[in-house]
Amino acid sequence: MLELCRFYVIQKTAIFIGYLNPLNARRNDDITHFPQWEYIAVMPSLCIKDQRPRYAKICSHAPLDCEGLPEIVLGELSEQAKDLVGWRKIPVILGGEHTITAGALGGFGLFKRPVGVVQFDAHADLRDTYEGSPYNHACSMRRVLDYGFDLFQIGVRSLSLDEAVFRRDHQIGHLDAMDIAGNGVPSSILPDDFPMNIYISIDVDCLDPSLMPATGTPEPGGLTWFQMAEALETIISGRNVVGFDVVELAPIPGFHSAEFTVARLIYNTMGVISRNLQA
Repeated sequence: MLELCRFYVIQKTAIFIGYLNPLNARRNDDITHFPQWEYIAVMPSLCIKDQRPRYAKICSHAPLDCEGLPEIVLGELSEQAKDLVGWRKIPVILGGEHTITAGALGGFGLFKRPVGVVQFDAHADLRDTYEGSPYNHACSMRRVLDYGFDLFQIGVRSLSLDEAVFRRDHQIGHLDAMDIAGNGVPSSILPDDFPMNIYISIDVDCLDPSLMPATGTPEPGGLTWFQMAEALETIISGRNVVGFDVVELAPIPGFHSAEFTVARLIYNTMGVISRNLQA
């Protein structure tokens, strides 16, 4: 089964649920009789069910245990991502905190060509440390830059003065939410000299809180569903996506539409990547 898959999903949490619609989800012990490859692990109380994974080319990894020091957990994630890169699979990392992006990208050291990171986010995440830690989610893209990756930001609408100066001084490309609100999504987003191989990191707070309230740091003025879809189509077209992550969903008990929206976003992103590969 592994050799047939295109996408290989690693989830951060240790919970494995087997249904797309959270309203129909059953308890963990009710689905243990199903083969692992028959389901795509996504988030607590959320999973994409695929009828024929060998057709969709999607496999799921055993859940990653995230207990312990951040640097140890990120190192373990890097090793898993490195294996997938070696197998020529597209890792799909589903989290929790945006910190996991640095761990996932640590696995691309074996990649022979430059990889650029495209970040969808309400926040710049360019602080060197925050609340005493370099692994805080507010530092996630600073750690990405430490690895030497090129970075382009989409949807940002909240950043500190220091982050704004850092972004300017380091000439980090960006298409901010205000630009999209005023002018729409342009037909070309990434610079011509941006790497052809890209890793996409999606913080769900890039979406407007009216669509995505279930996140830890919502910011007004975010992307609509169709702006997000158009931006994804635009950056993926003609480029090679080597992996992506979707992070920062904080489910609200009893409120299921946000979880379904994230599931749809993950699945649609896989679809856009697949169509681009077949074009």
